[in-house]
Amino acid sequence: MESIDRIRAELPEAAKDLKLNLQSVLAESSLDERRRWGVAAACAFYAGNARLRDAVLADARAHVDDAILEDARAAAALMGMNNVYYRARHWLGGGYESRPARLRMHWVGKPLSGKPEFELFSLAASAIGGCEVCVKSHEKTLREHGVSEEEIHDAVRIAAVIRGAAIAFDGLESSP
Repeated sequence: MESIDRIRAELPEAAKDLKLNLQSVLAESSLDERRRWGVAAACAFYAGNARLRDAVLADARAHVDDAILEDARAAAALMGMNNVYYRARHWLGGGYESRPARLRMHWVGKPLSGKPEFELFSLAASAIGGCEVCVKSHEKTLREHGVSEEEIHDAVRIAAVIRGAAIAFDGLESSP
């Protein structure tokens, strides 16, 4: 985690907890290496801070293949769309919830790394996106694929820390 460790050192004292959490959630996890780094990459893509994204991707490349990283990128992009659509449809209620989305999502059906991995990446991105409908849908699919509650929980922990770190870095970049 050389790249992540380097940028962790740049976080201010106010983000000390995030410094520690960023290290621990990626080192101590029930997720295997592919899933752990795929979740971290998807969250880094979704969270939107370039410095953090680049550090996570640099370290992830030492642990996973391009298929994982492409699925992470696709999950982040698709959840960026789906989280807005399904969250709004849920808020609107009524007849909107029965309308077909008519949004192209073919990658969801044919991920490069495997369905459980892609669903895990999507769940983590959706947790950041705050879409209850998407989080519940991905959790249900993951459980059907035999992914444990502990693994799902760890994916959400990674998402929370990556999002917090992205906010901390955004604050640094906008400081005088």
